[in-house]
Amino acid sequence: MSTQHSKTDVILIGGGIMSATLGTLLKELSPEREIKLFERLEQPGEESSNVWNNAGTGHSALCELNYTKEGKDGSVDITKAIQINEQFQVSKQFWAHLVRTGQLESPGNFIQSVPHMSFVKGENNVRFLRSRVDSLQKNVLFEKMEISEDPEKIKEWVPLMMEGRQSEEPIAITYDETGTDVNFGALTKKLISNLQDKNVEVNYKHEVQDIKKQDNGNWHVVVKDLKSGQVTHYETEFVFIGAGGASLPLLQKTGIKESKHIGGFPVSGLFLRCKNPDVIQRHYAKVYGKAEVGAPPMSVPHLDTRFVNGERSLLFGPFAGFSPKFLKTGSYLDLIKSVKPNNIVTMLSAGVKEFNLTKYLVSQLMLSNEERVDDLRVFLPEAKDEDWEVITAGQRVQVIKDTDKSKGNLQFGTEVITSEDGTLAALLGASPGASTSVDIMFDVLQRCYKSEFSGWESKIKEMVPSFGLKLSEHEDVYRAVNKEIKKYLNVK
Repeated sequence: MSTQHSKTDVILIGGGIMSATLGTLLKELSPEREIKLFERLEQPGEESSNVWNNAGTGHSALCELNYTKEGKDGSVDITKAIQINEQFQVSKQFWAHLVRTGQLESPGNFIQSVPHMSFVKGENNVRFLRSRVDSLQKNVLFEKMEISEDPEKIKEWVPLMMEGRQSEEPIAITYDETGTDVNFGALTKKLISNLQDKNVEVNYKHEVQDIKKQDNGNWHVVVKDLKSGQVTHYETEFVFIGAGGASLPLLQKTGIKESKHIGGFPVSGLFLRCKNPDVIQRHYAKVYGKAEVGAPPMSVPHLDTRFVNGERSLLFGPFAGFSPKFLKTGSYLDLIKSVKPNNIVTMLSAGVKEFNLTKYLVSQLMLSNEERVDDLRVFLPEAKDEDWEVITAGQRVQVIKDTDKSKGNLQFGTEVITSEDGTLAALLGASPGASTSVDIMFDVLQRCYKSEFSGWESKIKEMVPSFGLKLSEHEDVYRAVNKEIKKYLNVK
């Protein structure tokens, strides 16, 4: 098979929400740039962005207790919660802009209002939840949040969760009507379809095999057409690696110093999906609990109303599993191949530190389906085994890296890695990921297009009016943008 050569301005690797968002932003800000996108599968949004592989929670810290840490004195640090909420507000503003300009029709195809709730049991947890709400309610971003310990009020919010609940143990639940469910798979498909309409070349069944820096400062990217076997060598000024779990191996191929001393630990997940339409229709909320001791934040149990292709569904989970694959469609050799001389100490250090995580994963792997339904009964006391089936969720790769303080630290957030000269960026990690995609891609643009970014700011503020401001500190701006978000996205 002959080898071909081609040149372009931008290469996006991976057909998920991150590449789709970055491509969309670049076409808004610099429409003359030539962009090529490569995806290994047959269509976009099939791995981390897929509706069944992604929790679909519009992550804004309305229900996720792990974003608020309790101090020894009982105080609650809400810094992270505000940051996550601010980031999701950026995403919503940009999506509203795309609806307003006719680039996204029918927002109900990808976003729906679904109340976000937190659920705890036991005196200490109830006290913490009260303190959390007291701290958050003072901020305009969380002003709609309510809390109740009254069984009748809780029954009004989530009737199924109170049926058959006989324990004397105190419980408390919060309720925020401004929560959302987002189908990132549907959103990704539409954004990439739009990119094709703007002459972005989108190549499916194409695998990036190598990425190397050239003497002239550009990148040499080797891509194989998995259907024909044709190999093409591309030269490009900028590369974005947004390939989910495959981002780490691709980043390692670049050889940049920022790729050293970084490892990845894959965690797979399972969900219980309800098969009983009557049960599905009687619960309308995303309810998050507290993670078990030793469990990673991404394993926080939650009972979720979801919208998939216009139909309501109900999921509970996740239950952690282990696979050495970095993608659902990956290879069983992914983990072994990711261990390099420069990160082996990093990986081993994490193994020593994360004994509790290992113990937790082993316990999760040994669960039977009946035991999984028993865990569900903490939320739904009268859950029936026959109403629920197990489905496999997405594969996530948690980042392991060295810090100034120690080696082998497991990171549970989303990490952006950029080369020193700003010509390459890679996205690693997991939650909150997709929900904060627009804010993260603005960060990539600021880091990688420093000389041009200031010239783009007026256009950016047309798309995201709060850009450069903290909505939590500018109530008038929040009220104005929230009015627009409600109008165009049809959410509360």
